Amino acid sequence: MLEIFQFDFMQRAFIAGISIGLICPMIGMFIIMRRQSLIGDGLGHIAFAGVATGWLLGIYPVMSATIFTVAAALGIEELRARRPAFGDMILAIFFYTGMALAVLFSSMSKANNVNLMSYLFGSIVTVSPLDVKVIVGLAVIVLLIMRYIFKELLFITFDEEAAIVSGLPVKKINLIVALLIALTVSISMRIVGVLLVAALMIVPVAASLQISASFRRTIMNAILISELSVVSGLLGSFYLNLASGGTIVLSAVFLFILLFGLRQTIFDRYHAAR
Repeated sequence: MLEIFQFDFMQRAFIAGISIGLICPMIGMFIIMRRQSLIGDGLGHIAFAGVATGWLLGIYPVMSATIFTVAAALGIEELRARRPAFGDMILAIFFYTGMALAVLFSSMSKANNVNLMSYLFGSIVTVSPLDVKVIVGLAVIVLLIMRYIFKELLFITFDEEAAIVSGLPVKKINLIVALLIALTVSISMRIVGVLLVAALMIVPVAASLQISASFRRTIMNAILISELSVVSGLLGSFYLNLASGGTIVLSAVFLFILLFGLRQTIFDRYHAAR
């Protein structure tokens, strides 16, 4: 199995994959707790519009996608803060706007279908040295910011009103979270693909919730599940010649089903014993 590391593209894929496997569940934990599970999908479509724009204008696609997703995430958060009752509607508008722009710009760009498909579903072959540098660099930034605001973010996530009363800069931190989600979507799409990046933020956390009893333990187990999914998915992608996004997400789903079944079995035996 170690022979795959003889290939430069697999070395790059594993470095990039392990990086996104670390940050996706960390962001995903707070997304789930804040009941914003669909925001990753919405930003994923906007990211694809950014990719198509990059091809159209001759700009590095990851950079253009990052600009699009950051602007959209900040816009969503600002509108949600002003009109909290219409949060789902605001997200839906951005979601469909991203889809429309993606279709429009992809039809106008000169990128071939193979290039665009690699961003939609992920590809280990097309990860370039520049992609690795950008992914690792942005991942480090996300981790450092998360560490810096972790306690405040935890407080806001569980009781936003109490956080406001206590004097925390809630609006500022919420904008930072929106920025982190956007960055995570942008850097993950080269491996997982924009259509499946939200799954890597949500499914490992959902699997971890089946076996974890505390917030911190849930995050730690989610990261472990995410990394297992990434490694097994990349191996499956290489040996089966499949899109890496699909193999990674299906690996995560398999682990969720396994842990969910294990929890149900233990739960049934506990009640039977009583």
